[in-house]
Amino acid sequence: MNIPDLKKNITAETIDKWHEEHEDRRPRPYMGISMIGHECARYLWLKFRWAVSEKFSGRMLRLFRRGQLEEQQFTDDLKRIGCIVTHTGDDQFEVSFGGWVKGHLDGIIECGLPEAPKKRHVLECKTHNDRSFQELKKKGVKEAKPMHWAQMQAYMIGIKTDRALYIAVNKNDDELYCERVYLERSEAQDIIRRGEDIAVDPFMPLPLSQDPTFFKCKMCPCWEFCHQTHQTKELNCRTCRHFAPDENGRAMCSLYKMEIPYENQLMACTEYKVHPDLGSENP
Repeated sequence: MNIPDLKKNITAETIDKWHEEHEDRRPRPYMGISMIGHECARYLWLKFRWAVSEKFSGRMLRLFRRGQLEEQQFTDDLKRIGCIVTHTGDDQFEVSFGGWVKGHLDGIIECGLPEAPKKRHVLECKTHNDRSFQELKKKGVKEAKPMHWAQMQAYMIGIKTDRALYIAVNKNDDELYCERVYLERSEAQDIIRRGEDIAVDPFMPLPLSQDPTFFKCKMCPCWEFCHQTHQTKELNCRTCRHFAPDENGRAMCSLYKMEIPYENQLMACTEYKVHPDLGSENP
């Protein structure tokens, strides 16, 4: 008989494998508000064009789940101290600006926040490891987490309010951090406009850096494409040269002169030709 390796945690591995096998890998059809603050325009363009896919480990998928589950805990605690919180969980409010930039709020604090009881706030919930949390406490959300700050700016424009509450928890010791964020209208409008412009741009933007050793690039899922292959591995409608997203949020085909349903975008048709910025026909 085979003696099991007691040092090998088969149960944990099996759980992670289950999450990997059941991950919903269907790409987002729009430019998500949660990502439009990303400093690299090329990253945003490649992700919007479904040119680079990212496969997560079971551990990372469970981490994502933990963040989602934490939202309910934040909401419950806010209600316990007298806040009226709406549009949470399965009732999330969709923010759309009529084009490609869209997103879903964690919630809306209608009233009751101790610092401003009558003021309506966007609610943004996040979890952090200890290093990230300490940086957040030291620098504040705009400097420490500019993507989260940009996300709230767009949401505030979307629901026509000028306040947001950023609530974060340290996963190491459950310490809470709360920061009220004010709308900076001009910057918020620029953030939204940038996202829309990148989505409809027919040409791939320049990368954040041309240096393959730059630390931000080395951590990016687009590193291989940008610094090695310059060739997409994804065969779908959006990596085709005929994909032509318009300013009204419609996925158009320049060859057939028609709007392409989401399900059809997931695959390549018989007239597929790779976008010239995404590689060659015979790599």
